[in-house]
Amino acid sequence: MKRGYKVVDVFTKMPFTGNPVAVVLDAQGLTTQAMQAIANWTNLSETTFVLPPQSEEADYRLRIFTPRSELPFAGHPTLGSAHAVLEAGRATPRNGQLVQECAVGLVGLKVGGSAADRQLSFALPPARQAVLEQADRAELEAILGVAVDDTAPPMMVNVGPAWIVARVASVDQLLALQPDFGRSQVFEQRLGVTGISVFALKDDCGTDIEVRSFAASQGVNEDPVCGSGNGSVAVFRHVYGLLPSGVEDYTATQGQCVGRTGRVHVHVGADGGVEIGGQCVTTVDGFLAD
Repeated sequence: MKRGYKVVDVFTKMPFTGNPVAVVLDAQGLTTQAMQAIANWTNLSETTFVLPPQSEEADYRLRIFTPRSELPFAGHPTLGSAHAVLEAGRATPRNGQLVQECAVGLVGLKVGGSAADRQLSFALPPARQAVLEQADRAELEAILGVAVDDTAPPMMVNVGPAWIVARVASVDQLLALQPDFGRSQVFEQRLGVTGISVFALKDDCGTDIEVRSFAASQGVNEDPVCGSGNGSVAVFRHVYGLLPSGVEDYTATQGQCVGRTGRVHVHVGADGGVEIGGQCVTTVDGFLAD
């Protein structure tokens, strides 16, 4: 059977500079085992499978897999899959919105513009947080090879995927990180998290940031541009009051260390609600035969 298949570069409008997600359209009939095998074969950080919705409120249902496991939600696959669904004519925005159904429930997406100028954003699912114990902070620093900012102690932020979030002193220090991925995999598995997202301020205004996300336990040592990781960083910044007074919007850049130039648009409401957005471009458009 031939199934519609796209690879979409997310958080960029230029091909080959963002974070690719493989999107399998017409995924009806595929077993969980088959989906996992396809995700392992694509070897991208995530592969998604588009299915008919089970909820009357949703436009489509999405299952999301890393090369090793299924995720209840993820950021860049949500945006890339919405782009693929719209481009393939499988859904039409209603009042500028789409509703994705996935394991965490219904996720609303805003759709602005069209074609190459399309902007997509999603509302991050409600987050749960827990500050790391001192011993785990020490292990995190050993994995990263640098001290992290203890005035805003590292915490686990669960938005479907669960990320350990920490801040380091400078962008130069962030870009020089060479984590111990073997040790990180054990750490992530012990804590039951997806990975580690680390950030640093880019300017003296305290607004825009640089981010790196590592997920060795998922078979992805460094995720080029991570939506849920950036969402977790936004939650972290809100919880600790790290955004300048009156600032609700900022831009995160990510991917320099793996040759990418991703740009993530982040909105943090006064109530702590987070929206993650960006542009997408299709780089592969065809069929998957199974």
